[in-house]
Amino acid sequence: MNIFHSINDFSSTKKTILTLGTFDGVHIGHKKILKKITQNTENEKYESLVLTFFPHPRMVLQEHSDIKLLNTIDEKIDLLEKIGIENLVIHPFDEAFSRLTAEEFVSTILVDRFHIQKIIIGHDHRFGRNRTANIDDLIAYGKEYGFEVEQISVQEINDISVSSTKIRNALLEGDMALANGYLGYDYFLTGSIVKGKQLGRTIGFPTANLKIEENYKLIPQNGVYIVKSIIDGQTVFGMMNIGFNPTVDGQKQTIEIHYFDFNTDLYNQKISVSILQRIRSEQKFESVDLLKEQLEKDKKTALAYLNKF
Repeated sequence: MNIFHSINDFSSTKKTILTLGTFDGVHIGHKKILKKITQNTENEKYESLVLTFFPHPRMVLQEHSDIKLLNTIDEKIDLLEKIGIENLVIHPFDEAFSRLTAEEFVSTILVDRFHIQKIIIGHDHRFGRNRTANIDDLIAYGKEYGFEVEQISVQEINDISVSSTKIRNALLEGDMALANGYLGYDYFLTGSIVKGKQLGRTIGFPTANLKIEENYKLIPQNGVYIVKSIIDGQTVFGMMNIGFNPTVDGQKQTIEIHYFDFNTDLYNQKISVSILQRIRSEQKFESVDLLKEQLEKDKKTALAYLNKF
């Protein structure tokens, strides 16, 4: 997949079949749209192109927005590449871009820069300065500039909207079955392994502390989860705690993974952790010994879950 970090960087000798949006989560609703793009380019006469933006428009246009996203940019790139998208343009969204008129957007970007053959877009899509233009305006521009407009059905748009909302809510409630069902894959966290307090190794549960640099990434509800990672080509299972370690008076949220039967030094490595199932809420225990007893129970619960597959 070709990745461009600005509209101005894009270049191709072919006309493009394009869609645009935030595509946060790249979930099952999004995949319906993206599949239309790849189907339209199977004969290799045209190239598929996805236009997305970063920062998220709400981060720029809403002064106090605290929106949390399902994917970091790198995660989104990986997911779109697996679908088979040929070109991804990640344009820096700013106030200047938001002030482009609808016709400026169509003529200078869609037509002059992207050489658009067709755009696949939702019926309720609004664009241009102050979001004043709608799908009817886009169809009119298509006739004027010579490109097709394919509308995404109301049902498909509703699927996307419902999925995004339900995924976020499910993750904040720790409902991994619902979230993963709408995503079409296991929700995952990506970060670097850093040194922690190293308490876990003293009670037989050494942990890898995951540090996520992107503060906009949505972290699921605090608690203990069953997880898996691919490390050096090997699938490794374990359990993860998200929380404040109240038993030892922790002051900040941490993400700690205890991998089963795995002793490799992971410090400074970047890894992804797929979250399979939630075991329980975070608890404060009266002693470290009681914490250890509960971790033993959690491990049995996790192994019993994994043995079903």
